[in-house]
Amino acid sequence: MTQPTHTRIRMFNTKDTYPNQSLDNDLCQAVRAGNTVYVRGQIGTDFAGNLVGLGDPRAQAEQAMKNVKQLLEEAGSDLSHVVKTTTYLTDVRFREPVYREVGKWLKGVFPISTGLTVVALGQPEWLMEIDVIAVIPEGWTPQDSQRA
Repeated sequence: MTQPTHTRIRMFNTKDTYPNQSLDNDLCQAVRAGNTVYVRGQIGTDFAGNLVGLGDPRAQAEQAMKNVKQLLEEAGSDLSHVVKTTTYLTDVRFREPVYREVGKWLKGVFPISTGLTVVALGQPEWLMEIDVIAVIPEGWTPQDSQRA
């Protein structure tokens, strides 16, 4: 039997997640491939499907970053190992509140980042979305971040 090349974290099907759309795709919230973690675009919705911050891009960014933190930890990494972010905004005026919030979570990390303003996201209530790529350094354990 071959060793799997990656680990899927929090698998789901879109027909359960988006009941208002006729989708049926098998996805996951994060994938750990070797020492790299890819986190799916996170929005202002908690893992129970509740939108946090209706109409408030900063509050949605805060929830998205809570999700990112949790997913990275479940994958064996943490926020200090984020190497790239991609942020999507539905209005350029949301840039400052969203980037200030994300910046609080990534202070001192210095990832590369890409920011885009888009016409819309997957649901009209979503004002922002962020996905990240992180690494897991060789020999690192999640307890290392607690000692730092």
